Formats: sequence, C-alpha cells, structure tokens
Amino acid sequence: MSVQLAAATAERLARYDRPGPRYTSYPTAIEFHDGFTPQRYLEKLAEAAARPEEPLSLYVHLPFCAERCSFCGCNVIITRKRGVAADYLRHLDREIELVSGHLGERRRVVQFHWGGGTPTYLTVEEMAHLWDTLGTHFALQPGAEVAIEVDPRVTSAEQVAWLAGRGFNRVSMGVQDFDPRVQDAINRYQTYAQTRDLHLSLRERGTESINFDFVYGLPHQTPASFRDTIERAVDLRPDRVAVYSYAFVPWVKAHQKAIVLEDLPPREVKLELFGIAHELFTAAGYVQIGMDHFALPSDSLARAAEARTLHRNFMGYTTHPASDSIGFGVSAIGELGGAFAQNTKKLTRYEEALAEGLPPVERGFERSRDDVIRRDVIQSLMCNFHLDVRAIERAHGIVFDDYFADALAELDEGPVAHGFVRRDADAIEVTPEGRLFVRNVCMVFDAYLKRHDDAQPRFSRTV
Repeated sequence: MSVQLAAATAERLARYDRPGPRYTSYPTAIEFHDGFTPQRYLEKLAEAAARPEEPLSLYVHLPFCAERCSFCGCNVIITRKRGVAADYLRHLDREIELVSGHLGERRRVVQFHWGGGTPTYLTVEEMAHLWDTLGTHFALQPGAEVAIEVDPRVTSAEQVAWLAGRGFNRVSMGVQDFDPRVQDAINRYQTYAQTRDLHLSLRERGTESINFDFVYGLPHQTPASFRDTIERAVDLRPDRVAVYSYAFVPWVKAHQKAIVLEDLPPREVKLELFGIAHELFTAAGYVQIGMDHFALPSDSLARAAEARTLHRNFMGYTTHPASDSIGFGVSAIGELGGAFAQNTKKLTRYEEALAEGLPPVERGFERSRDDVIRRDVIQSLMCNFHLDVRAIERAHGIVFDDYFADALAELDEGPVAHGFVRRDADAIEVTPEGRLFVRNVCMVFDAYLKRHDDAQPRFSRTV
C-alpha cells in the first residue's frame, strides 16, 4: 500500500466508508423530479438559443450491449436483434432534429461524447448515419474533444479506421480486471490480448488519448491478482486511466444480485487494491487526477489539473467545459441554464414522446442560488483538491465562514482532525492522504444528504 494511504486506519475506514455521491453533478440525480416537464425543457432550450456565441457539449447515449455484465451500473439494453438499434437511430434522428430546432443559431460544439452501453455495438454504417445526422445540425469546433466508449471484445478494425477518419481523438475502453476468476464472477470475458490489440490498433491510427477503465472491489479480487492486472496496463501505457470503486447497488440494478456479497473484498482489502493502483501508476510517471483518475503528464487532463482548470460533468473529468450540455437518447442527462434535464429510461416511452413531437424528458431539476454556491465548492474540491475561499466569496457575495459555519465545524471535527484536509482563512486543501476520501469531504457541503432517511440506500460506498 502506498505511504499516502497508510494513514487510513481501520477505525477511519469504518467512519468514512459509507454511502455517498460521486458528484458528477450537484445536486445529484436523486434530487431530480418529474415536476421538470418537457415543456419546461423547451423553455430552457429557448433561453440557451439566446446565447448563440457560447459553445455546447453533446452526449449521445447508445444503450445496446450483446450481453449483460453482472457488475454493470449503466443504463443498457441487452439484445442481439440488430433491428432494434436501427429503429433507435431513427428515433435519435427525430430527437436531434427537434432539439436543434429549438436552439436557433446555437450549434458550436466543443465536447462530443458517445457513451453507452456499447457504442461500437453499432455497425460502421449505423455509426456513419448518426455522425451525419449530428453533423447536419451541429458544428464541431477546431480542437473539440470527440470521445467514444468502446468494448475491445466487439470493436473491429473497420470501426477503428472509421473513428480515426472522423477525428475521434479520445477513446475509452472498459477493462475492469484481467483475472479470469474475476471475469467469470462478473460475466465479462475479455482477454489481455483483446485489450492490447485494440490499444495498438488505435495507436497506429494516431488516436490522441486512450483511456482504460478499471474497477476495484469486484468479486475475488486480491492484492496479488490486481497487481498483475495493473502491471499489464502499465506495460501498455495508455494516456489516461480510471480506477473506480465498484458501485454495488443491487437495490437500483437488480442484475447485480447475481454478485455474491461474500465474494466482495472487505473495505481494508479494497483500500489496498486502490493503493496498489496508485503506487504502480504514480511510479510509472502518471499524475493522479481527481479522486480516481491518472494521466500521463503530457495529457491535457494532467495539464488542466496542474493549472487548476479541470472540470467535472456527467461525462467525467474534462478540459472542455461548456456552459450548456445536451443529452440525446434514453436516460441521457443535459444541463441548460442552471437546470438538469434527463430523458426517460424506457425505450417505449422515449419513442412515444418523440412520436408526439415532444422531447423525451422525464425529470429534471432547477438549481437555486444556494445550489450554485455549493456546486462551485464541491466541483473545485472534486477536480483540484483545492478551494480558493476568497474566489468563492467574490463570485457569490458571501462571507464563507458565516455561510458554511456548520459545514466547517463538521469538517474540522472529521477530515481536518484526521489529516485529510488542511484549511486556513484563504483556502481548503485536500491532503494526499485525504484524496481517496474527497467524496466524504464534499459531503460536508451537501445540503441535501441530511434531508434523506439514512435507512434507505441511495448511493454506493465511498471507498
């Protein structure tokens, strides 16, 4: 285990390893409600159209997978019927046309992300169709981040060539773990050779940034087996790596009940697993980014982290922030003018709404002034492990110590006392020892957590 994590004793783990948000947004998605209607979304689109000079971020959700991984927490549709995807694309066409029609001249895009599911479940012809539809209604800006999630088990050489030809400059692939016993437990069989070959193929095509996703806390993971997995990854040297804590939420994702609880490593072992990843990646020259990412110093993510200009949204850490983002497809989330809007998760309802000429928005949330202040605090800590207190005061016209008196008292009694946070009148700094617990630090500033019944599970555990 790395020296930085050694301070996390069993007592502290017991205190801090509790359910908590990952803060891809604030307020978090559990606060969304159906009082945010499709009609209200259209009004927010009209407001966004009044800012034609500002760029956009686009996300497209492609939910299809041929098989279900039992650990997965994403919104997916499992099918081998190819016609289902073709029908879905036709409805996506309608949504893209409908939404863009309400955006007026606001069409400039600086971040464009295809997520899933498995976007490379689509054929090259289907991918080209979606690309052309989006290109008809939006304009990618020079230097835009164009990203896609791929599965090494199904991504073909033809698809790699197509992605390179269209300018996809960031590719993320799920790995999770190379150990066969772990793969058997999570129903995801992916050989090292499949990952290596796709990585090399992307490199040969000049892909600017390649990311590997790993998960720690999966069934049957041991320090020895996970060390072997990470050492193999280091040998391939991807530009970015995400090492996520396994989000075991069977009350949300019923298929996770196939995971045997007794096979999951205890919290002390989970901490050791992350410590191994931290040790090996940093020794290989990677820089820790946020709570669970690592990047080579030459990568734009690392440069942004060093400059404290990193941002975080529903697509993760990013260097290409946009004031507004649009989500297309089932379950996709967008953010417009201080409001979140999420599409329905049900494919039938998605199709019905579009047939009625309505955006398929099912729920959302409009932030208050207090939400904006707390969002800025939480995002700064999540992205940069640092908060400029005076900058928050200037931006929002508050006296920080008065506004957050209760939160600061809680912070001093916990994370500060345990050496996870340093603070003075001008700044709050998450220490190297506290970075694994940055979610817990942010939870102190979350005004919504205390309003919920703790007996009802809502979030994955923080460690």
